[in-house]
Amino acid sequence: MTSSKTDIDGLAIPRRYWAVLTIALGIIMSVMDGAIANVALPTIAQDLHASPSFSIWIVNGYQLAVTISLLPLASLGEIAGYRRVYLAGLVLFTVASFLCAISHTLTALTISRIIQGFGAAGIMSVNSALVRFTYPHSMLGRGIGYNAFIVAMSAAIGPTVASGILAFGNWPWLFAINIPFGFIAFAIGSYALPHVPRASHMFDWPSAILCALAFGIGIAAIDSLGHGERPVYYLSEFAIAAVASVLLVRRQHDAPSPLLPIDLLRIPIFALSICTSIASFCAQMLAYVALPFYLQGRFGFSAVEIGLLITPWPIAIGLTAPVAGWLVERYSAGLLGGAGLVIFAAGLLSLVFLPTHPTFADVAWRMALSGAGFGFFQSPNNRTLIAAAPRERSGGASGMLGTARLLGQTIGAAFVAMLLARFPVDGTQFAIASGVGVALFGAGLSLLRLSSSGAQGAEIIRIRDGQRRSGE
Repeated sequence: MTSSKTDIDGLAIPRRYWAVLTIALGIIMSVMDGAIANVALPTIAQDLHASPSFSIWIVNGYQLAVTISLLPLASLGEIAGYRRVYLAGLVLFTVASFLCAISHTLTALTISRIIQGFGAAGIMSVNSALVRFTYPHSMLGRGIGYNAFIVAMSAAIGPTVASGILAFGNWPWLFAINIPFGFIAFAIGSYALPHVPRASHMFDWPSAILCALAFGIGIAAIDSLGHGERPVYYLSEFAIAAVASVLLVRRQHDAPSPLLPIDLLRIPIFALSICTSIASFCAQMLAYVALPFYLQGRFGFSAVEIGLLITPWPIAIGLTAPVAGWLVERYSAGLLGGAGLVIFAAGLLSLVFLPTHPTFADVAWRMALSGAGFGFFQSPNNRTLIAAAPRERSGGASGMLGTARLLGQTIGAAFVAMLLARFPVDGTQFAIASGVGVALFGAGLSLLRLSSSGAQGAEIIRIRDGQRRSGE
């Protein structure tokens, strides 16, 4: 590990505050941009004279670029430095936002969105690693809690911001608004972001390509299955993804700092935290995708009313995540995460059994209960996942955290599509009920961490010793 200047156990005040502001601005832009594009998609498609089926690539291209590049960029962050990858991601995201704003064809906008997705991946891939080195170890739980609060609030206000911009201007302003904030974040981050020890090994390009094939084509296969494509398509995609996965794992098996963090997955509490994260985001997406159809088709709420009714969910996440981040510094993450997912499951179950003619209050408190449970789970889980990895492997842990979230969301969305296709009347209710089961499964995984915490320290020491010997 080499670096001329390092910040090991957090930053001093006021530099810490400036670093937190930089991290927050990057996350706000990357999270809100997804929500903004979703809301504006019909307007953009109409203005560019594009069909809905083709215009969806404005969203899918961005998401696919993020998915295939998270782990490679996290690995690059360990080698080149987390701040460099983060700042490069900010620059690319800002430049791509300008290209999106001046695009006049669907093809140009889609390509610009793909470039923007790679910039967002640079921001997201090392976000948690930077949080780890920005806050002192004793405040890591609170730092991750604040981070979760920012993500939740960005998701909550994204549709509102998009509606406000479209009320006074045309859709290019949705992307142009990122440009000044990108410049501000870069200027502050160049001064404030922490300097971290860097690894001395070379970047593994073959593994990066295999990783992109495995995750990109694998997620495309899940999406094809969920949307009822012909079996020959999704089976072929699954086969290609499986071959790429096998080759990737074989290549990474003996690597001292693997791009796919197999070394971290050998730590029981890390592996359980990853599985818990996948289950929780799968359950969340099962509900998120199904709820608008459920509330409109079964109860007759309008689109505006549905938007208002869903809002208590992310607000509750934003309020409970910092509290849970503070509690995890004193109590077991396995217990806190398990309790949070049980509360989350209870909220989803209460939505399944809404009264025949629900009032706004009937729906709102159930949404808030679901969000509160998810927020209570998220901060302890993320804190444990990041802290379980050796500090020099924070990039791999950060990338794996983002990959677990995307994988869970993709599986959940595909499962909703499948249920809606097979059960046109009750599919939405079945999807939310499935979310209850998946959330309870995640709660069980979280509680298993109570018996893994004792082995965590010994495993981390073993991995650190092995990496030290490999560098000698």
